[in-house]
Amino acid sequence: MSGVSGTGSAVGEEWGARAARSRALAVLRVRGRALGLAVLPAAVAVVLYAGEVTGHFSGTGWGTARWVVTALAVVVLLAATAVALVVARARPAATPTVELAETAAPDLYRLVRDLADRLGVPAPAAIALTPDCDSWLEDRTHRAHRTHHAGGGTGGAPVLVIGSPFLWWMRVGELRAVLAPVVAGTGPAAHPDIAAARRFVRGLDAAIAVPRTPGLDPVRRLGARGVGQVARVLLRACRGHAAEMERGVAAAGSERAQEVDYGVRIVAQEQVGLAYAGWDRLLTRVALPAWRMGRWPVKLDAGVVSALTELSRRDRLADGFSSRLGERPACDLLEEPGAVDEAASLLAARLFHGGPAEPGPDWSPVEWSQYPEEVVDRKWRTDAARLHQVLDGIDAAAAGPGAPPPTDGPTLTRVIDRLTMTAPGPAVGATAEATETPIEAAADQDDRADLADSADLADFDPLDDLDDDSPPNPAADALAGALSALLAREEAAREARVAAESARGRTAAAAPVPDRGATAYEGVGAYEGVSGPDGPLPLFPLQPPRSGRDLLADHVTAMVCCAAVDTAEAVPGLDWLDGPALLLGGERATDLGPRVLSLVEDGDPEPLRDWLARTGVRPEKPVRLV
Repeated sequence: MSGVSGTGSAVGEEWGARAARSRALAVLRVRGRALGLAVLPAAVAVVLYAGEVTGHFSGTGWGTARWVVTALAVVVLLAATAVALVVARARPAATPTVELAETAAPDLYRLVRDLADRLGVPAPAAIALTPDCDSWLEDRTHRAHRTHHAGGGTGGAPVLVIGSPFLWWMRVGELRAVLAPVVAGTGPAAHPDIAAARRFVRGLDAAIAVPRTPGLDPVRRLGARGVGQVARVLLRACRGHAAEMERGVAAAGSERAQEVDYGVRIVAQEQVGLAYAGWDRLLTRVALPAWRMGRWPVKLDAGVVSALTELSRRDRLADGFSSRLGERPACDLLEEPGAVDEAASLLAARLFHGGPAEPGPDWSPVEWSQYPEEVVDRKWRTDAARLHQVLDGIDAAAAGPGAPPPTDGPTLTRVIDRLTMTAPGPAVGATAEATETPIEAAADQDDRADLADSADLADFDPLDDLDDDSPPNPAADALAGALSALLAREEAAREARVAAESARGRTAAAAPVPDRGATAYEGVGAYEGVSGPDGPLPLFPLQPPRSGRDLLADHVTAMVCCAAVDTAEAVPGLDWLDGPALLLGGERATDLGPRVLSLVEDGDPEPLRDWLARTGVRPEKPVRLV
């Protein structure tokens, strides 16, 4: 039963559908047992009262039993009613997406409907985009989703969620082949038993999160915790059946989809893996430095094409992929690809970095053509300024109050000399305090008692991540600790600003919005909001916290790049696979990193000095800082 023939496909599809329905009934049996357990005391009370009427259960003992069982039945029924109401009314989690109205992508809607007709399944109710390399069906029939997003989840059919990088990298035929198994899942999803089982499981999952809802008074929160415990027990009982049900649905959809573009799908699956690799590289190496600078690239999906084209140029395994670019891309199915890409790029910044929901003075868009000057050069000079701020603090702490400021200026020589010192500098705590501005120091004096009680700050040690077998470099350790402390304060301030802006955004969203009518799409107005949970962002951090020496190496590299730009006619550049790059004579400087690590880890400046002499960089010249 390979599944490539019509008979094998029908048999496999029937097997998957039957398995899914069987598991759905098992989930519903769990619900039925819970309901039976809830009405059991009431049933016993009815039997006792019937026995009294018929004269079989008479006497004082039976009367007492009737009152006890009746009271127990009332309590259990009230509790069961509360649990049922919470499960039914709790808002299930929804993936943050960019909603696509049909007027914004008529060709894409037409492609999906044609695909559903060829598969013989209901068409999805709506289409949404997510900044990820995946596609799935999502049920948004809950009234909370219909209220907040009128464009998604209408009717009983699920919403088709498509990864936005697919639209830019894949061709139209490849996208249709990749979406076929996903769209085929609307057939099993329409079965009443499967739909009821999914609603029950989603309701239980949402009920577990109700105790964490902000704004609950202590009594309601206590009751919500009790409901959450009951929901957790029920969810644990049906978790295995629900997982097997979803596997059956996926198997049925996969078998049905083999009738449509099966050969193209094999080739398209290779593009899925390639798009994932390019998207991950673009986010972690290119977008993340911009997000940390308060800028968000507005064309991330278009950047995937550039990144994968660069990969095909470098990697022989990717030869031939760039030749596909002559075919019609799937983004042509959109009326305004640029507006959609901008909305998906802003959502990606929110999900993976925790940026604000809307552009602002500290959160502005940047085009790829402006990236080298607006992001790379500014990042280097900001890091260099932070490094010299820490050095000034260390020197001030060592010299004592009233000492004159250092006269050597922001030079690379100053950094190299400091990292090659053999005597240890001041303590990390002293250097961290010395790098504070007068305003920060005054604020810290008022909040010092509160900060001392914070477990997170009390346990914070920027040197925890250093390997025990690392070569000792006391100067680097002290500098890395001071840098970590300064960056921690800056990050805390940034998170406070983002939280305040998010709170203002939720307040504005809760305000009544005038009815704009069911008009067609108007530019980016169709993408003003995104759907998803109200929890803290980012939901998916891209990188773990960096160690102190990693931060120090990055800042020293930034200082070297600033000196190269100011004294050796080097220019900042953008490498689509590696992010910010230093260009010397039009070529990327790829041998700088190991030489900086030799200085930071071993305290050996000779490899870096040889590189500076060979490239014509003058370390004794002051550099321009932000």
